[in-house]
Amino acid sequence: MRLDLEGRPHRVYFEEAGQGVPLLLLHTAGADGRQWRHLMNDEAVTSRFRCIAFDMPWHGKSSPPEGWHADEYRLTTAAYTGMALAVSRALGLDRPVVMGCSIGGRIVLDLAAEQAGAIRAVIGLQSSAFVAPYYDTEWLHHPHAHGGEVCAAVVSGLIAPTAPEGDRWETLWHYMQGGPGVFRGDLHFYKGEGDLRPKLARIDTARCPVALLTGEYDYSCRPEDTLATAAAIPGAVAVIMPGLGHFPMSEDYAALRPHLLPVLERFGALP
Repeated sequence: MRLDLEGRPHRVYFEEAGQGVPLLLLHTAGADGRQWRHLMNDEAVTSRFRCIAFDMPWHGKSSPPEGWHADEYRLTTAAYTGMALAVSRALGLDRPVVMGCSIGGRIVLDLAAEQAGAIRAVIGLQSSAFVAPYYDTEWLHHPHAHGGEVCAAVVSGLIAPTAPEGDRWETLWHYMQGGPGVFRGDLHFYKGEGDLRPKLARIDTARCPVALLTGEYDYSCRPEDTLATAAAIPGAVAVIMPGLGHFPMSEDYAALRPHLLPVLERFGALP
């Protein structure tokens, strides 16, 4: 699709499967919509939900805007929220359920706080309002290192040790394919600009229900980070999932599924 984002024309790639309640899917930093392929092939989901996964600009099959070579890519809260809403409007989605992971799990909190009238509910995978930086982002775009391999190395330890080997390496391959500086640009939002702690008390779960699902092995968005975020949102539900890491939908969808389907069942029945 063609969209104007922050006053600039973009071409944004998306895939969809199923029919029913719209379910908008947001990928992690430095990756793309391929992370949702297991969910989009799950008939238990697609029989009730119109699942839409889009690649953010600069990611996957969504090219950067014209003139990108003169810019440094840096994701911001305003740009991310505006992008999700622009995709929803362009596809005519009626108050979608929005589910995101990592940076996607962070931005759904902003959507719940600021755009409750435009969405039905949010699901945050590996979601917290803030993560204290524990890494040096300079190595993610450095002339002395292979950018893709470094990006994959940074996230490799975030995958649960129990994840199937094939899914582990497919998840890492997506990171190896990222454009120069894109992962680092996403982390601009994740590591500081997108600190959403001041907004949590404004989330009204009577208007926009919130469910947070986090894997026990994640040391980026730690279980205690998710629990603290949920505690600051009256009515939010948090589940710590055993045997999962930072990429539950791509690293081990079979282990995510028992936790996710009841949430989707509940949110799919909302008026």
